[in-house]
Amino acid sequence: MTVETKIAKVTGTAVPIRGNDIDTDRIIPARYLKEITFARMGEYPFYDERFDSEGKPKSHPFNDPKYQGASILLVNKNFGCGSSREHAPQALFRFGIHAIVGESFAAIFAGNCVMMGMPTVTVTSIEIEELMKAVESNPRGVLSLDLEKKSLSCRERQIRFDIPDSYRSALMTGSWDCTSMLHANLDKAKKAAAKLPYMTAFKG
Repeated sequence: MTVETKIAKVTGTAVPIRGNDIDTDRIIPARYLKEITFARMGEYPFYDERFDSEGKPKSHPFNDPKYQGASILLVNKNFGCGSSREHAPQALFRFGIHAIVGESFAAIFAGNCVMMGMPTVTVTSIEIEELMKAVESNPRGVLSLDLEKKSLSCRERQIRFDIPDSYRSALMTGSWDCTSMLHANLDKAKKAAAKLPYMTAFKG
């Protein structure tokens, strides 16, 4: 396991997206699912809400220069509901989002985020409103999310957040990164594969 895969803290500026029940079709429109790779997904998050039919920018937090470079997304209830498309967290991550703080998340969406090393943590409705207002009044203010302490700092304020223990453990130990784990244990994987009858044409 490499140190780089372990995620204990995420620090950066934030961008708020207000509204409950924001589904994955709004996060990444279905027409972009046909792309073969995720390479360009960072161009598409909230595309239909950010651009008109002619491709001209509309008013949206992701288009607002004051939130440029934000790495923490603030959301309300049931974020990521709808289809289980993994393109949604891919689009957000490739846009630059490295953690999401919200009131609640759709379970599959949250799981997909963790499988990419992107924490999804929950706070109360009062606390998310406080955070959104703080960021809207000072977009360059830095937030820091500490998984070990399960605490989010915003200015002098410390807010306790929740995250499933399995997600927290996977992020902090680096076990969320299945590809790195496979590479680190490639010899063991090859030995195990050699014992499987369907890998040896049932000759063993």
